[in-house]
Amino acid sequence: MASSCENPENTESFLRKRRGNPLVSDSLSHDRCSETAQDEDANKYEKTVCVSIQTGTYWLTRIALLRAIAFIYLVAFTVAYNQNKQLIGEKGLMPCKDYLRSVKRYVGGKIGAAALAYTPSVLWLMDWTDMDANLDGIALAGMALSGFVLFMGSANMIIMGTLWILYHSIVNVGQLWYSFGWESQLLETGFLGIFLCPLWSLSQMPRLCPPSRISIWTFRWLIVRIMLGAGLIKIRGDRCWTDLTCMDYHYETQPVPNPVSYYMHHSPWWIHRFETLSNHFIELVVPFFTFMGRRMCLVNGVLQILFQVVLIISGNLSFLNWLTIVPSLACFDDAALAFLFRRSGGARKTLLKIQSEEAAGHGPPATRGVLIRRVLNVSVGLLIAYLSVPVVMNLLSSRQVMNTSFDPLRIVNTYGAFGSITKERTEVVFQGTMSVNHTGEDVIWEEYEFLCKPGALDRRPCLISPYHYRLDWLMWFAALQTYEQSEWVIHIAGRLLANDSTILSLMAHNPFQDREKPRWVRGEHFRYKFTRPGSISAAQGKWWIRKRIGPYFPPVSLDGLRNYFQSRNWPLPDSE
Repeated sequence: MASSCENPENTESFLRKRRGNPLVSDSLSHDRCSETAQDEDANKYEKTVCVSIQTGTYWLTRIALLRAIAFIYLVAFTVAYNQNKQLIGEKGLMPCKDYLRSVKRYVGGKIGAAALAYTPSVLWLMDWTDMDANLDGIALAGMALSGFVLFMGSANMIIMGTLWILYHSIVNVGQLWYSFGWESQLLETGFLGIFLCPLWSLSQMPRLCPPSRISIWTFRWLIVRIMLGAGLIKIRGDRCWTDLTCMDYHYETQPVPNPVSYYMHHSPWWIHRFETLSNHFIELVVPFFTFMGRRMCLVNGVLQILFQVVLIISGNLSFLNWLTIVPSLACFDDAALAFLFRRSGGARKTLLKIQSEEAAGHGPPATRGVLIRRVLNVSVGLLIAYLSVPVVMNLLSSRQVMNTSFDPLRIVNTYGAFGSITKERTEVVFQGTMSVNHTGEDVIWEEYEFLCKPGALDRRPCLISPYHYRLDWLMWFAALQTYEQSEWVIHIAGRLLANDSTILSLMAHNPFQDREKPRWVRGEHFRYKFTRPGSISAAQGKWWIRKRIGPYFPPVSLDGLRNYFQSRNWPLPDSE
């Protein structure tokens, strides 16, 4: 139990003054001391009483969960605000207006229940004249609401429900750019967060709405499924997970390495074996600690959080690992989390008062609202159990799929990560030239730089987690495929040929800035490897070495892309 002393004075002096008084009970030597004065002398010294926070309640846990969910929402909406216009806006690579129009045609040409069921989004109800303004408005509203919850440490069902709807509205029109497992995981986490809160009250400690144990267990069930899904997909997937060699490659070949990835990649082989074994233990064994009583549940929470912290340190995996910490917090009760709250703070004092009242049998009356809330909590628990059936069947299946939703609202989903590990890192490098003839011997090709993904050999890997550059992440996948499989790469090339400011805002370096636009752009395919510490390349300040594989796509010009763009209903790039 966590104990706290309110305005401590000299307790021994107090006991000496009370010596011989039969009203003094031996219970004064216990952890929990009486807050009820028996006489005037006791009233004078009651502030010396030391009171323990009892186990088994989740008032502080709720505050921690709400703040953690709000933090992830804030990051996600900030990413959306900064990047949605370039990716799915009016002049984006995949305009969401075109996507909504295609859905509308598919469901019969009307915006009704069928359209909302197929693509749940408030954008259906908004004016499409300025879609950029709509996307910015949704993102800004989400940032404001999540910032409020993060600052206050409290929320109600209205706020949390609104955040869930707003992020749903973005994800469901985000297409390729929002096609990753952490989007569904945030929506599921956000949905569970709705039922942590009272309906209207914004109090941190609403006395008539205690945290539901059912709600706490839905979060615990989430972390169990996340970890088991990740662990099972690994042992059923790439062989390197069973021969313990995956970590020999992971740090170098992950989508967006950071500076620490460089040093972890060069760790001794036996450390990589230990890392892989530890991964299997934490993902396949530790989740079952959740069901083995309070202490083992606490162990699970600690290990899961430490595991996620290591992953955060070792690479830029968006806000995925930060998000996975959130349900792990539900493994801790008030006594375990009390150290996060100031002893003189209102939340801690209120908790002590609530626990004292409940110990004395003075809990809140069972009003009609309280009874309705209990029914709601049970209903949510039954809903999660029902929607978990196909998820559990998927976990047990030898044909397990990861990061899949079985319902359009993504309330309960399957998860998994790195079921297969790439053994070599390849990159697509965009190059441009102002030469009229791209085949001439004197052609000078100049390289574009993305915001974070590897490019220039001497550029230090970035450190951005929990922030996320969606285009950089997708470029990693494009390098594993061909440009025919990732046609949006050619769309980018066309925009670069026009010096399009929308796309260039997602780039770190434009070699043709304040110059004449390039006449040709091409994509080159390279194999990248970390330099070895102590090598000549490392001494020259290089983080990477690379070897050309060949062309990724041939040199293209605006005139040559005209028919390509028209056949795909892409607007021709405007020169700027």
